Amino acid sequence: QVQLVESGGGLVQAGGSLRLSCAASGLTFSIYNIGWFRQAPGKEREFVAAVGRSNLHTYYADSVKGRFSISRDNAKNTVYLQMISLKPEDTAVYYCAARLTGWYTDASGYLYWGQGTQVTVSS
Repeated sequence: QVQLVESGGGLVQAGGSLRLSCAASGLTFSIYNIGWFRQAPGKEREFVAAVGRSNLHTYYADSVKGRFSISRDNAKNTVYLQMISLKPEDTAVYYCAARLTGWYTDASGYLYWGQGTQVTVSS
């Protein structure tokens, strides 16, 4: 049974930092590309960042470039999303997801999803 479990969310003031983790099990982690998406209340789910099978290839939404950093540790079956300079508009539930193929921003191409972790940034 494949599981993706996010952790690390919480309440932080604007300008603060958080590091999200996505721990995977039940799959050959190293062959999957991993993405982070987020969904704010009343809004559609949006792409945040993605990493290829190694840390050589990373991709970011324009809204988080320079503030968020995605990385993976294949030995630990874990992907991280380091977030700095957080803004109130970053408030959302953050999800990690795994895909084998497809364009990294396309949520429909991801096969497995975690349950999400809440990030709240206060002004």
